[in-house]
Amino acid sequence: MSKMGTSEARDNFTELINRAAFGGERTVIRRRGKGMAAIVPMEDFDLLEKVEDLIDRDLLKKARTEVRKKGTIPWDKVKADAGR
Repeated sequence: MSKMGTSEARDNFTELINRAAFGGERTVIRRRGKGMAAIVPMEDFDLLEKVEDLIDRDLLKKARTEVRKKGTIPWDKVKADAGR
């Protein structure tokens, strides 16, 4: 994985895209030495999306289990508690 400053990345943007798309290279874009963003191959991005979907499904499953055990809060109570 390479690291590159924002100015250098801007000057080499097309090359960075090609290196990610055709070479599978990941590049971290840094500003003042701190990672700000990354250019990654689509395969990496797709995998990240799948992982996020799995996490979301797990959270949904846990929330449904909690609702079955504890029930829900009526909307009027939520509004009242919020001062509306």
